[in-house]
Amino acid sequence: MSVGNFIKSLQDVMRKDAGINGDAQRIEQIVWLLFLKIFESKEEEWELEEDNYKEIIPNKYRWNNWASDEEGITGDELLKFVDELFKDLRNMAIDQYSDSRKVLVKEFFKETHNYMKSGTLLRDVINIVNDINVDEDNERHAFNDVYETILRDLQSAGNAGEFYTPRAVTEFVIDRLKPKFGEKIGDFACGTGGFLVSALDYIWKNEQNNFPIDYLKVLGDSVYGIEKKPLPYSLCITNMMLHNIDTPNVRHDNGLIENVREFKSSDLVDVIAMNPPFGGSEEEGIKTNFPSEFRTSETADLFLVRMMYQLKEGGRCGVVLPDGFLFGEGVKTAIKKKLIEDFNLHTIVRLPNGVFAPYTNITTNLLFFSKPENKVEGEKATKEVWYYEHPLPEGYKTYTKTKPIKVSEFDLEKSWWDNREENENAWKVPVEEIINLNYNLDIKNPNKQEEKLESPEYYLEKYKDNQKEIEDIKNRLKEELERLLKGE
Repeated sequence: MSVGNFIKSLQDVMRKDAGINGDAQRIEQIVWLLFLKIFESKEEEWELEEDNYKEIIPNKYRWNNWASDEEGITGDELLKFVDELFKDLRNMAIDQYSDSRKVLVKEFFKETHNYMKSGTLLRDVINIVNDINVDEDNERHAFNDVYETILRDLQSAGNAGEFYTPRAVTEFVIDRLKPKFGEKIGDFACGTGGFLVSALDYIWKNEQNNFPIDYLKVLGDSVYGIEKKPLPYSLCITNMMLHNIDTPNVRHDNGLIENVREFKSSDLVDVIAMNPPFGGSEEEGIKTNFPSEFRTSETADLFLVRMMYQLKEGGRCGVVLPDGFLFGEGVKTAIKKKLIEDFNLHTIVRLPNGVFAPYTNITTNLLFFSKPENKVEGEKATKEVWYYEHPLPEGYKTYTKTKPIKVSEFDLEKSWWDNREENENAWKVPVEEIINLNYNLDIKNPNKQEEKLESPEYYLEKYKDNQKEIEDIKNRLKEELERLLKGE
């Protein structure tokens, strides 16, 4: 199977259709077709494995009964059929006794759309999808490369780029967190499922020889995600099914809708890996789910607070955050104070410009922290913070879409991680220094020979971050004044 040919063939057909407008719609169009084809393969497996199995998708809508014949329905007849398929799958009757797989299908199609207006071109797309084989493990593994290419295209799909984290980043973060079989692994803004899939791959690679018979069920129950937007949710569900998780434990919801003060011990997780959306804004009602000192409109900050409240003792967390969090004040200072006092913020990997290009040029960081077991009252959990400045490859001025960050480039951090010493890329800062800086974590590399001049886009983003910080402080002061005037 040629990844390039498969993607190009789909693109060539879809460009001719008047209903497809941009990469995000093209990707959504592909993913519902892939979902149905993959689900057909799953149903065939379940029919053989389970006694008294009842089909999930109604017989007339199962892939092999309408899509697999290259000479099958086409044109206006096909468009009418697809409209009925969407309507009926969205409206499937569900109750508390329904098969979870049926619930999954209904949820998948609830906000998924068919954008193509030409039934003839839609038939051409279906026939291309038919050329892939997801029935055999080796073929399915090969198709993962195709799917990763589809996901990577999201980076240039306008705002949809926020839902995709480069595979190099997800694999490095998971490699450092080292999730174990049976541990609960969470991502509360999981996008297309990059961190969750990397966790599954890591566990498979390192522990498969010790798996019990029901290992797939244990893995499925262990990996937990939430995603608010319908497109990345659909992509994530399909991604997980490609990795043999039949009923992905992924919820279509807002990951900030729960009150963090009400988490029970059963809600806590061992490992959290996230790239929360930053620069977003949440409504006032969402803020009440957080203690007053942590209330802010910035989504990334709220997600970090959730992470801290939901991490088990002994748990580990790796999170992508923008520079603005490191130097931000106000609510950000309160969050960083809790992070330093109650958690061991042991490592910050400073990523160079362009890691998330072309979606954004905002400079980002990987923060790694853990929750100590049996923390001594009054002592700060963080004693020192190690920084590692990830260098650009020789000859690079920035990462770009055509020159993305690679997994192998993190070998520098990996070789340094367990035997830490200061070098031209690494330095450590005592916690007392950070506290004296009012919890400013934006500490430059003291071992760098010369300061490089960043791109104009970098300084523009810095300016925007600062302006947003000022606006947040003004809003907080306004809220405090209003409370005082009301006599609260």
